[in-house]
Amino acid sequence: MVQIGSITLGDFPLLLAPMEDVSDPPFRAVCKAQGADLMYTEFISAEGLIRDAAKSVQKLDIYDYERPIGIQIFGDKIESMRLAAARAEAAQPELIDINYGCPVKKVVSKGAGAGILLDIPKMQQMTAEIVKQVELPVTVKTRLGWDQKTIEIVEVAKRLQEAGIKALTIHGRTRQQMYKGEADWTMIAAVKNDPEIEIPIFGNGDIDSPEKALDYKNRYGVDGIMIGRAAIGNPWIFNQIKHYRATGKHLPPPSIAQRVEVVKKHLAFSIEWKPGKTGIFEMRRHYTNYFKGIPNFKPFRTKLVELEEEQAINDLLDEIAIKFTETPFIT
Repeated sequence: MVQIGSITLGDFPLLLAPMEDVSDPPFRAVCKAQGADLMYTEFISAEGLIRDAAKSVQKLDIYDYERPIGIQIFGDKIESMRLAAARAEAAQPELIDINYGCPVKKVVSKGAGAGILLDIPKMQQMTAEIVKQVELPVTVKTRLGWDQKTIEIVEVAKRLQEAGIKALTIHGRTRQQMYKGEADWTMIAAVKNDPEIEIPIFGNGDIDSPEKALDYKNRYGVDGIMIGRAAIGNPWIFNQIKHYRATGKHLPPPSIAQRVEVVKKHLAFSIEWKPGKTGIFEMRRHYTNYFKGIPNFKPFRTKLVELEEEQAINDLLDEIAIKFTETPFIT
């Protein structure tokens, strides 16, 4: 069984990655219902939290049905991160996660996210201060290194473990790669198989099918897998992986009716979390992914992003379920 502090996650947990503008409570709700074992909030700015910025504070919202859940924070100043960790702990998640992996320029240019991979001693010091600040388990998500010349992930993992973290997720790319090229899981395996590493190691990058999830589990020996982009519009991937691992067989792909049902629930959660038009507007980014691969769907997608009333959207979704019932998806 995989343990993070006192949290038991089963023998091979599947984690939902913290994705900005994606992994909000409505999206997490549908992923949890479809088998995600551990989820994280979107990454939250330490500076925003300690200054009570409304956007940052709202990202602290967590619900009992999501548990276990971690709150992820990022920043470049040790004192701000320490204070932000305390603020995050007060929201009562199961753990605190530190983002040392975001590759976005506006984050790394300040030395936050993957930017801290250029200063490993500071990364270790910051982590140790956060661990001392909170009573909850602290975990980290990071990348292999800044670029191919600076990959020292085995040493980084040892330093982070020494600082007191209880689990480490590694995205198998460098910051320089962003999201391009193939993730290198051999380096993740090198961390997992190092005899000095005692904490759970989770792999992240390019897992988009049950076959690949099982193959990478067996080939690289990781304790679990974090899934990000492959879950967007496809929260079923978690249960699909679990079923395939247990039986060697595929679950049937979700029907159009099942897709519509989940979209309705996602929409309802979105409006509940951000009432009025805001919840409706934020849901618009998801329709394309939920209905990707349906031929001749563009007119319906256009209508979905134009409508501004929940009932009208649900009526259109019902129409979609009927019209495309027998339509095969293009994969």
